[in-house]
Amino acid sequence: MAGKNKTKSVALFATCLIDLWRPGVARAAVRLLEDAGVKVEVPGGQTCCGQVNYNGGDEKGAKTLAKHHIRVFEKFDYVVVPSGSCADMIKNHYPGLFEDDHDMKKKALALAKKTFELTVFLTTIAKWTPSHQEIGALKITYHDSCSCRRHLGIQNQPRELVAAAGHEIAELPGAEVCCGFGGLFAIKFGDISSHLADKKCTAIKGTGAKTLVGADLGCLLNLEGRLMALGEDIEVLHIAELLARGKQP
Repeated sequence: MAGKNKTKSVALFATCLIDLWRPGVARAAVRLLEDAGVKVEVPGGQTCCGQVNYNGGDEKGAKTLAKHHIRVFEKFDYVVVPSGSCADMIKNHYPGLFEDDHDMKKKALALAKKTFELTVFLTTIAKWTPSHQEIGALKITYHDSCSCRRHLGIQNQPRELVAAAGHEIAELPGAEVCCGFGGLFAIKFGDISSHLADKKCTAIKGTGAKTLVGADLGCLLNLEGRLMALGEDIEVLHIAELLARGKQP
């Protein structure tokens, strides 16, 4: 980060799935942020952002978690999230939860403004470019989550980072199509979810890539499970894991 931004305080919101299922993603994100010249904190009081409650219709529970999240992160200048769906919840849905509470809505809007998905923060705020990895370059295909692509408008940023690191990208046919995860959707509509995931896996195999990369762990866990069930030997990585390879832990 150039100039005065070096003194800005930055917090990482690790998210539930990353914390519980693949904490290495959070460690990789911290390494990338530090490589970009950022002094990053991981607040110990963080919990779920309330996305599951919100999607399930539990507005009261979502508001309770949102209030706690705002209290934990409001003191920081930036909040970085290695998950499009959680970033979307904070940026696009928190303010609407507090239409009847002027003070909380003001705080929600302030937090939304300074919350960034990881690849967006690295490219637009930190102005970071990964070192070129000529040795160990991979042929990868990239999965755009619905939250990143549709709700946050993120498409070029991760691809720019992957390409700058020296990896070849085999574009995924139907990249804009849902993988079938969708949080509670995968539970409520299991047959439809499995059908969508199988179609996505067929497209992944068709690219010839041996590594699938994305920025939403929910989608990646969903696709990894289906690929394993289909007997496909395809590595599945969060983009932070890919970009942090070779960097000191």
